[in-house]
Amino acid sequence: MRIGIDLGGTKISALALDLDGRPLARARIETPRNDYAATLAAIAGLVERLESETGRRGSVGLAIPGSLSSLTGRVKNANSTWLIGEPLDRDLAARLGRPVRVENDANCFALSEASDGAAAGAATVFGVILGTGVGGGLVVGGRPLPGRDGIAGEWGHNPLPWPRDDERPGPSCYCGRAGCIETFLSGPALAREAGAATGREAASAAAAGEPRATAALERYVERLGRALAHVVNILDPHVIVLGGGLSELSLLYREVPPRLAGWVFSDRPDTPIVAPRHGADSGVRGAAWLWRTEELAEAAGR
Repeated sequence: MRIGIDLGGTKISALALDLDGRPLARARIETPRNDYAATLAAIAGLVERLESETGRRGSVGLAIPGSLSSLTGRVKNANSTWLIGEPLDRDLAARLGRPVRVENDANCFALSEASDGAAAGAATVFGVILGTGVGGGLVVGGRPLPGRDGIAGEWGHNPLPWPRDDERPGPSCYCGRAGCIETFLSGPALAREAGAATGREAASAAAAGEPRATAALERYVERLGRALAHVVNILDPHVIVLGGGLSELSLLYREVPPRLAGWVFSDRPDTPIVAPRHGADSGVRGAAWLWRTEELAEAAGR
């Protein structure tokens, strides 16, 4: 079997799948914040728990809110800051007595949907995260493509394309720049423009006809179309899958695709933009899918 672990800032989710992707067992615990040693112990405990429940030994894949540096092999860019600078994959492998694959959580989301989700069978998949932040992951040929420095898909920290005069220089971003896509398309950004507490509340207010929220949501849809057109012009993915809290807004799948026209450098601006099949499970499922079925079968035959 394969085991996936999704290491979040507040929760750690674990899921065991059989080789066909069917769930066998699952567990969730609170994340031991600001304690690297305790985090290692918690992950190892979840693996042991799932293997005890199923009576099987599994491969282990881990989704993290950051990435492994190609220079040092240690965690970088993690908002769970106690992971930064640590050799997480090596430490877990030593603890569990087997190799462990570690990948960015957005890449795991994209991999899950490309493996047996909304984009199953697509040659190239771009997975979008629209939540507290804006991120993305890229899967090509059924495998995540992290890139040379592990930052492929980080479209949220590119500038909003084709900005209008009233969008310059744009809101300040925590990365130190201004006008990043994240500052326009995150949930907090939508809430700010709508005068609401959260992005979902902004969408609800717009649905009720509140003028400020309605205008804010219209701007959001138009900006998302521009931002995704930029992705299409660079990557030309076969499918775009939306994830994160704002992906639950059904109007995005109706209103955003037509906004690609006029921005995509093609006579066919019709890239499918779809909702995730696995929802909140996509990250942990993608972590499990970091190990291909043929790799597991080969290992079992040794």
